[in-house]
Amino acid sequence: MKMGKKYKDSVALIEKSKLYDPAEALALVCQTAKAKFDETVEIHVRLGVDSRHADQQVRGAIVLPNGTGKTVRTLVFAKGDKAKAALDAGADFVGAEDMVTKITAENWFDFDVVIATPDMMGVIGRLGKVLGPKGLMPNPKAGTVTIDVARAVTEAKAGKIEYRLDKTNIIHCPIGKASFGADKLAENFNTLMGAIIKAKPASAKGQYIKSCVLASTMGPGVKINSAKLV
Repeated sequence: MKMGKKYKDSVALIEKSKLYDPAEALALVCQTAKAKFDETVEIHVRLGVDSRHADQQVRGAIVLPNGTGKTVRTLVFAKGDKAKAALDAGADFVGAEDMVTKITAENWFDFDVVIATPDMMGVIGRLGKVLGPKGLMPNPKAGTVTIDVARAVTEAKAGKIEYRLDKTNIIHCPIGKASFGADKLAENFNTLMGAIIKAKPASAKGQYIKSCVLASTMGPGVKINSAKLV
């Protein structure tokens, strides 16, 4: 892969073999985000668990204190009073069977988060094959299957993110935009890492956080000293 001048300049600022303190790493990531758009800063955490075992799953959701910097579009499956509550809370789209039809017939995906009341899960079940692969299926653990749809909409808009292991036992999550600056990103980073550490499975043995890397959308990865995170 051919590297551009900006990327090469960014790489030159980072010592490949060094494990950085979180604050120093965040400052570097902001410094190396040189694209013409406001880059998203992401965290990649490899855990010492085995996601193939149900008792070693790490999954949850957390509201970042400074949000993600992204405008979140919410789709709520609800009826009656709950549908009205969702609209009053600022939901972008609210419906029931009509939304299932729109998604299946029009291949419509102009939303980022799907929230549903428990009684609507039977209806949404028909969308499992299309929502599941996109990570959009509502889930009680993430707080997106709930009676309190108004709160779920408010939290989603405020910057609630879901963290979960992929098949290689890594969690990938956005923690904000490069324009936030190191201090605001640090608040988000600490909130997310605190939640991941708290979610450590009882059956997990040995070193829990194997590695942690920060990177902006177009920038190089910065390795963090995981010993400083526990």
